[in-house]
Amino acid sequence: MTPKKVRTIFERFAQANPAPTTELEYKTPYQLLVAVILSAQATDKSVNLATRDLFKAAGTPQKMARLGEAGLTPYISRIGLYKSKAKNVAAMSAILLERHGGEVPNDRAALESLPGVGRKTANVVLNTVFGEPTIAVDTHVFRLANRSRLAPGKDVREVEDKLLKAIPGEFLANAHHWLILHGRHVCKALKPDCPRCLIHDLCEWPEKTAG
Repeated sequence: MTPKKVRTIFERFAQANPAPTTELEYKTPYQLLVAVILSAQATDKSVNLATRDLFKAAGTPQKMARLGEAGLTPYISRIGLYKSKAKNVAAMSAILLERHGGEVPNDRAALESLPGVGRKTANVVLNTVFGEPTIAVDTHVFRLANRSRLAPGKDVREVEDKLLKAIPGEFLANAHHWLILHGRHVCKALKPDCPRCLIHDLCEWPEKTAG
């Protein structure tokens, strides 16, 4: 895909949604970190349903550490992989208190050293909380990047690296959210809504339907 096409894609995203953000509900950086950990292999909708009650009971690392793994589990039992997630969130909260004064660190290595936090989760936090130009390649971004030929790659890291190189700098701060939202709501896995796609004419997917 040509640089001109890429720029036009993000100009359209910016015009349609000037201030995109995550669909996860949170009030603090810590709550976002918890929500993103819980969102692995789960929908944002299911995570939001769980965290509304969870954050009322334990919305800080201090309260979460006191709640502990056993106390946390009932709040998230309807989310996939809830047992391992409960263990990770409880341990992560304790480590934040021990090593970082209860604050979410603005540092990739420190974030990725926390239980339950990998590169994708760290990218979400660095971008959404700290405004870093990072891109978390989830299933939606991976699909969109490959289908459209915006940044085709065999794995998430290859797609991430290609996106960071291809996207003009002025759009990087918001690119992560635009791509996720477009992949989730328009360029869907089973029934992509091509007629509603605002980049339909720029997309290079051979199987796209009429727009």
